[in-house]
Amino acid sequence: MSWLYDLALTALYFTGFAVIHTITASKWLKRLAAVSFPGFMPWYRLSYNIISLVTLYIFYDLSPKNGYTIYDLPTPVDLVFAGLQFLCFMGMGWVFRYISGREFMGMAQPFRAMKGNYRPLQDLDEIAPLRIEGPYRFSRHPLYLFCILFLALRPQMQVDYLFLVILITAYFYIGSIFEERKLVGEYGETYLNYQKSVGRIFPKVSGRFVKAEG
Repeated sequence: MSWLYDLALTALYFTGFAVIHTITASKWLKRLAAVSFPGFMPWYRLSYNIISLVTLYIFYDLSPKNGYTIYDLPTPVDLVFAGLQFLCFMGMGWVFRYISGREFMGMAQPFRAMKGNYRPLQDLDEIAPLRIEGPYRFSRHPLYLFCILFLALRPQMQVDYLFLVILITAYFYIGSIFEERKLVGEYGETYLNYQKSVGRIFPKVSGRFVKAEG
C-alpha cells in the first residue's frame, strides 16, 4: 500500500502549492499590496508568475515518483498522441492571440508604469477585458482546456503522472469558479448569458457557441 501513501503525500504537497498560488492570486492580497506598496504593483504579476513556477518545481521535486506504468502506447499510436499534443500546444498559441501574452506574463506592466499608464488600485496586477471571441466561443477557459488535454494525451502514462493530471484538472475547475465570481461582478448579465452558452472548460455537447462579434 506504499503507492497510496505516495499519492497522499503528492496530494498534500500539491495542496500546499495550490494554497500559495490561490493566496497570491487573490484580489484581497492584490488590493492590500496596491495600498501598502503601490510602487511594487507593476511587478506583482511577474513576481506572482515566478513564485508559481518555483513552488510548482519544488512540489514536483518533493513528490514521490511512482514509476508504475499504466500504459505505453506502441508506434504508430504514440505518434498520433504526440501529434494531438502538438495540436493542443498550437491551441495554447491560439488562445494567446486573444489575450496579451506580455500582460499575462507580467512583462507589460512595468513598461506601462514607466509611461505613467498604470493605476495600482484599479488595474491591480493586470488588465483583463472580457473575451468571448476566438477560442472563448467554445470554452470559457480555453487555456485550461488545452493544458489539460496536452497533459492527458501523453503517450506513456504512469500512476503518479495520472494522479497529477487529476489534481491539476480539479484545481483548474475550482480556480475557475472563483475567477468567474469576479467576472460576474464586473460584467454582470453579459457574463451570465455567456456562461449559459459556453462550457466552463470543456465545450458543451449541445454545440451552442457564442457568435463572434463583427
